[in-house]
Amino acid sequence: MDNALNPHPWPRPPARTRPIEVDPIVLQIVEGTINSIEREIEYAIERTARSPMIREAHDYRVGLFDRYCRKLTGRSYSAMPNAVVRDYPPETMKPGDVFLMNDTYLTEGSIGHLPDVCSTVPVFNDGVVVAYIQAFGHHDDIGGRVPGSMPGTAMSVFEEGLSIPPVKIYSEGVRNDEALKIVRRNTRVPEMLEADLDSEMQSIMMGAARMGELFTRFGTAVVEACFQAILDKCANIYRDELLPKIPDGEFSWEDYVEHDGVSAPRLHKLALKMTKKGGKIILDFNGTDPQSPGPINWPADYADGAFLCKWIAPILRNLADSPERAAEISVNEGVCDVFEVVFPPKGTLITPVWPAATNARSFVLLRSLGLLAGAVAIANGGKMPADQETIRYSGFYGNDLNGIPFLSREVLGGGSGGRSYADGNDAIHIVPDSRNQPAEFTENRFPIIVEKLALRTDSGGAGLRRGGLGYEKHYRVLVDCHTIVTADRVRLGCYGVNGGKAGQPFCVTVDLHGKPKDLGGLVDGEPLRAGQTMRVVTTGGGGWGDPLEREPELVRIDVEQGKVSRKAARDDYGVVLRAAKVAGEFRIDDKATATLRETLLAKRTGPLPMIDRGPGYEKLRQTVAKS
Repeated sequence: MDNALNPHPWPRPPARTRPIEVDPIVLQIVEGTINSIEREIEYAIERTARSPMIREAHDYRVGLFDRYCRKLTGRSYSAMPNAVVRDYPPETMKPGDVFLMNDTYLTEGSIGHLPDVCSTVPVFNDGVVVAYIQAFGHHDDIGGRVPGSMPGTAMSVFEEGLSIPPVKIYSEGVRNDEALKIVRRNTRVPEMLEADLDSEMQSIMMGAARMGELFTRFGTAVVEACFQAILDKCANIYRDELLPKIPDGEFSWEDYVEHDGVSAPRLHKLALKMTKKGGKIILDFNGTDPQSPGPINWPADYADGAFLCKWIAPILRNLADSPERAAEISVNEGVCDVFEVVFPPKGTLITPVWPAATNARSFVLLRSLGLLAGAVAIANGGKMPADQETIRYSGFYGNDLNGIPFLSREVLGGGSGGRSYADGNDAIHIVPDSRNQPAEFTENRFPIIVEKLALRTDSGGAGLRRGGLGYEKHYRVLVDCHTIVTADRVRLGCYGVNGGKAGQPFCVTVDLHGKPKDLGGLVDGEPLRAGQTMRVVTTGGGGWGDPLEREPELVRIDVEQGKVSRKAARDDYGVVLRAAKVAGEFRIDDKATATLRETLLAKRTGPLPMIDRGPGYEKLRQTVAKS
């Protein structure tokens, strides 16, 4: 299943003896055009898709690649066409061909779980494949044991839904209805899934036509030279501008997933040894725990770890000289020139063996970002943002008031980590342009009332620069139904950096006889009665820097805005506030604040930790040790 005997069946770029030379004006036109094509495809999908997950929440991605399967655009992480090229050599492809896939283990690690069904179309010039375009979305259901295709207690991929290896779904413009019939039969929402797939496939075919025009205008040699220059630019920025901000040496860090839906809660370790030498970084994941019996595994060890490199590399943009400069840095396949990945042997959390379950692989996926950020923070004295956890899924299924089956799925965001120069952002999502499902849409389409949607007070970790806030969302169901939840960080908060404190963890509860019942983070179908309320509170980002150094005026504003409570202002920041004459406004008691901060400083027994994991870490560690 791993294609170990033929690890590189896709074409490799020719060796170069000298730097490539291109016309700078043509280069700008080519780069601007492919970025425009990417956005045009995304807008087309948004306007034509049917499912809330794609149309409303924007959980879909687009990518443009050269003939060597190298990603050219940096707007989002997308998937990879390598698996398609592995099974369908370019010389056999024809204009109008479209390929479909979602098999986690047969997509070179670029599709993490089965709901992410991916479409691929080749781009031709003079009858030769010169590029590829992909789109994939998180589809509401692809079969499996639980509606939504993300069973939190799954122990194999066979419980998670229909696995599709790369197959030709369009042949020279003619749709393979027989294959599509199989896909439709294996989903609970066939009309919606087919409409979404059609939206994605038609959009990338439109994009392929636009990209073909680029080759017609300038010729294959010129366009491919521009592609190489675009990749080189990314590699050079990382090599010459960002990596010098990290000292040479070896730096180790580890982070944890705290549950897998099957085993008792424990610390599932992801280990990283980062070796920085000149313009190269080696990422060694040896020491990572064995694969889990539950669905938290992520098969990242394909294609030399190319997908992993492109996924975590954006973290290093935080080393740029300014936030404005960071926003200018586009991440494409060029980053693979400055990273080398060393994977542990088969059978770990990031090298699982088929058919290990993977639907909650986002836990490990997001921890990999924190691994690199933590290692760099240790290396450069804390000059990296604090941790964040901004992906978790929740939803409901059952029959609506008319007895018609419904499925509501939603991706919920959280707060990002504080940074040396600014507080973290509130209620964001790591997927670009994504958002929570609008309350008005939910209430119009499903038997659900959104009774509250607000920022979660005190959820961001305290610090000189506070962690961003998660949010609080209350749902009241109007019919008997079931809930499904896939979430991490229910015990471990997002870590703080350079003296900052960890943020508050995730929690989902339902009212049960007047008392809240904690559902945990992996829920496969908790029954809800009509009229019950489910309360979801998402994670806050970790804080950055010493909270006692935060400007009292910023604390006062946070309290007035409801982001920080008066108690937290006193306990965490040492700021004493008095009620002002206007209701809801406060004034700083300067004398009492100075005294309190002196008292809190005197109680410290040593320097603040570089990284604070929060009380949940030690509690879980001790609980596991006792057992």
